[in-house]
Amino acid sequence: MDLQYFAELFLGGLTRGSIYALIALGYTMVYGIIELINFAHGEIYMIGAFTGLIVATVLTFAGFPTLAVLVLASVAAVVYSSCYGYTMEKIAYKPLRGAPRLSALISAIGMSLFLQNYVLLAQTSDFLPFPSLVPDLPFWEPYAHIISSQEIVIISVTALVMILLNLLIKFTRMGKAMRATSQDREMAMLTGVDVNRVISLTFIIGSATAALGAVLIASHIGQINFYVGFIAGIKAFVAAVLGGIGSVPGAVVGALVLGWTESFFTGYISSDYEDVFAFIFLVVILIFKPSGILGRSETQKV
Repeated sequence: MDLQYFAELFLGGLTRGSIYALIALGYTMVYGIIELINFAHGEIYMIGAFTGLIVATVLTFAGFPTLAVLVLASVAAVVYSSCYGYTMEKIAYKPLRGAPRLSALISAIGMSLFLQNYVLLAQTSDFLPFPSLVPDLPFWEPYAHIISSQEIVIISVTALVMILLNLLIKFTRMGKAMRATSQDREMAMLTGVDVNRVISLTFIIGSATAALGAVLIASHIGQINFYVGFIAGIKAFVAAVLGGIGSVPGAVVGALVLGWTESFFTGYISSDYEDVFAFIFLVVILIFKPSGILGRSETQKV
């Protein structure tokens, strides 16, 4: 076995998994709080990518340094996408909170289609080039043939986001409120938890992580279009289900497993069936452990 090739596939899968994890966090957090699959989450990711492109283009034209462009474009994408996530929750989901789950699911699909076509009409159906914003790291040049500095940044940012998110959930007042709302929304309300605020914050955080990932990923890939959110959203949703929907660590584990599965299957078998391998692996996992890798099986009392 070629160890260098194996290492390249492993690190490539780690990068893919990090990409999926930044998006999957939004899916699993929203489901954990209100048991809703937010199918419009991929479009929030896409809006973050377009926001980053617009801001990066303006700042580059104005002569800003590359690192400053990356930071400011990421901040703008995070803020703008968070506003979209907050507004979407208020308009499309909050009025249906007491309705059957199917109603909210249909509303999520409708929001996804609406945002896709909104960006299509506002921008273009063509692929647009995205500038490479992550600067090369001089000390990493000897290892650049195995993994690029851009991939190192993506992996590092994902790890940092995961750590901060866990600290927020475990050690802050809002994190305790989020856990209480997730366990029993009505009881949380009776104990004084502002459930509406918790739900809004969950959408904001999920949108922010997706937007941050969008800028880094678009910078790495080098192009975007109005449809990138659908593909990325489906992959991230698979990762969230694979790890255990509703579990934050599960979303990351599922994303990494999915990334490595795609990387090794395409590297050793064929890249033509990349998506097929990923979904077959998901089906196998769910047959033997329907709750996902880190998910907990729920027992219903009758």
